[in-house]
Amino acid sequence: MKTKFLSISLLALTLFACKKSEMVESAYASADYVVDSASVSDSISMAATQNVKDRQFVRTAEVDMEVKDVYDATISIEKQLQTIGGFVTKSRMEAQTLSENTYNTSDESAILIRKFQNQNRMQVRVPTQKLGEFLDFINDKKVFLNSRIISAEDVSAGIRLAKLESERQAKTKSNISQLKAGKDKVNLDDNNMSEANLQKYSDEILSDNLKFSTVDIFIKEPKTSVAKIPIINTKNIDNEYKYNFLYDVKNAFVEGFYLVQQLFVFLISVWPIVLIGGLVFYFLRRRKMDVKTEK
Repeated sequence: MKTKFLSISLLALTLFACKKSEMVESAYASADYVVDSASVSDSISMAATQNVKDRQFVRTAEVDMEVKDVYDATISIEKQLQTIGGFVTKSRMEAQTLSENTYNTSDESAILIRKFQNQNRMQVRVPTQKLGEFLDFINDKKVFLNSRIISAEDVSAGIRLAKLESERQAKTKSNISQLKAGKDKVNLDDNNMSEANLQKYSDEILSDNLKFSTVDIFIKEPKTSVAKIPIINTKNIDNEYKYNFLYDVKNAFVEGFYLVQQLFVFLISVWPIVLIGGLVFYFLRRRKMDVKTEK
């Protein structure tokens, strides 16, 4: 009897699992997953433009590429951001020095030859709806693409959790208001308000990240630029003023005079020692003379 009951139970579980699997497959086969294929550019990843029903994405991108002219490309990117409603949060343009040599051209002048590459690191915020358009724009500025990373983080579950947390805090606030006035009520209300403020702050950050996508851009020039900078021939100037006979003789005479003065002052400062030494020498010599006289 037990064996028959166990067999019937296993059969029922198998049928239920099959039925559940069919339901899941049917859900994925429905129109819940919708991608706006018309907005996907041929040169831009689907992650930058995809729209999925009941899904929210925080999009970021990293672009590393070489351009013909870094300064012109930077100006074009900034103008494009103004056009689409984006903004720059960081821009660091610099010249990476590859080599530097100095060549003397005369006794007074020389020339500095510096080889360098211009580069710029930028961080920009782009309206999420315009991300694909913006990436397509900067893609046209490249002469060589080193790398491009596009991320679309699904934050749908986090949004639902934030909504549930807001409802919980509102319910907690209502429950606290029904308590009797006292120190515990004040502490509970303060803690609940602090949690509500933190939740509101997180919601605002998430909302901002949904509206604006962060794009990190690194651009540099593939060619080596050369700068010719006129400078002074420092080596010749060093040799010209390296040694001056008359000036050094004058300084040596003055320093010798100061040395004599210092020696004289030193002897004066130790006069007690000199006096005692003189007296000792005098008495020793006088004693020797007396001994000779007696002999």
